[in-house]
Amino acid sequence: MTTTANVQLNDLAQQLIEKLETKNATIGVVGLGYVGLPLAVEKAKAGYNVIGFDVQEEKVAKVNKGENYIGDVLPEDLENLVFSGRLSATADYSFIKEVDALAICVPTPLDIYKHPNMKYVESSAKAIAQNFTKGTLVVLESTTYPGTTEELIKPILEESGLVCGEDFFLAYSPERVDPGNKQFKTKNTPKVVGGITPECTKVAATMYRNVLEGEIHEVSSPSVAEMEKILENTFRNINIALANEMAILCNKMGIDVWEVIDAAATKPYGFMPFYPGPGLGGHCIPIDPWYLTWKAREYNYHTKLIETAGEINDSMPDFVVQRCAEILNNQGKALKDSNILVLGVAYKRDIDDYRESPVLPILERLDASGAQWNVVDPYVKQFKLNGKINYTAENTDPELLRNADLVLIATDHSEFRYNEILNSASAIFDTRNVFEKDASHNNVFSL
Repeated sequence: MTTTANVQLNDLAQQLIEKLETKNATIGVVGLGYVGLPLAVEKAKAGYNVIGFDVQEEKVAKVNKGENYIGDVLPEDLENLVFSGRLSATADYSFIKEVDALAICVPTPLDIYKHPNMKYVESSAKAIAQNFTKGTLVVLESTTYPGTTEELIKPILEESGLVCGEDFFLAYSPERVDPGNKQFKTKNTPKVVGGITPECTKVAATMYRNVLEGEIHEVSSPSVAEMEKILENTFRNINIALANEMAILCNKMGIDVWEVIDAAATKPYGFMPFYPGPGLGGHCIPIDPWYLTWKAREYNYHTKLIETAGEINDSMPDFVVQRCAEILNNQGKALKDSNILVLGVAYKRDIDDYRESPVLPILERLDASGAQWNVVDPYVKQFKLNGKINYTAENTDPELLRNADLVLIATDHSEFRYNEILNSASAIFDTRNVFEKDASHNNVFSL
């Protein structure tokens, strides 16, 4: 682990560190979404005055009214911080001149070619460059490809005439947010920090040590920090792809994949269980590995394993719909004109986030097959599919269940009434192993 304990600091760095340690610094957060708002709240709870920046006026208005819209933020925390004057929000980026440190937490989506779309990061950096002052710390937290901080952010900020490492401080610290995780939140998750210079690293690490409870792990450069974030999610992507491929093969062979995984997990070393599902969702695991695939081409390297894993995971919605057709066919019914009741549109259990949810392509494929569908989700009240707003039911009722030719469990929310579902549905396709393997459940079919 890199350490900056003995780094010689210039006057601006020393002044900023003193401000951070005495909580006299004002901290800005650019982007008030799933990452930015929880981070802004934690910084304000730590005793700093915090200004949140976002181009969406609706989010700004909600924050300033103390209205929470992110599941991992306690509504009472947000309300107390706003009304005590610790936290405010604005769409006016000229207020950046009032902050001592900034975190950039904006989206980094892929385009239709699976190339990184950096327009939000780039526009944020330009807004900062036009408004920030000497002695400011800027930290990029958005997940991205290795080299972004040094190759994209640094040149934009230096267009201001200020010099990185001398007049301002720049670092990368990847967000680690797992929506719905009851154990690890922004506050207690370890943080990785890598600065352009050792001084940059020390200043950034000082800020996080005064905000978070988790370990602050310093690395030698932003590129190391950027790459480790990609490694985290590529590791999960590839292992989930293996579990999904095993599920497909086990289905063909008449073997219960869940029992196979449980048996393998009894080994106390050399194995970590990953589980299959209807596909990958969320803003990280399905997307992040493609940043590395794109960047690898610059070095004339083809990331074969990563791309194969992506293809397997992307194909799972097709497999799910194929299984729906098989289950219905065995009951003498066709997928066309059948009524499918889909439980869950969020990408994972007990959250309201449906970004990149595999349920969306499943619904598209059901549409293409001529099936009729309804969605039940207690967390997601409405969702957009192909530009159209669709509304969900909050929970199942016996009539919905009886009218369905097939109930598809796509997200295993804990609020679903599974006993009622089991007793009322004629056929259930359980992609999440809610009911496990039980011969008495002759109306339940698994992956």
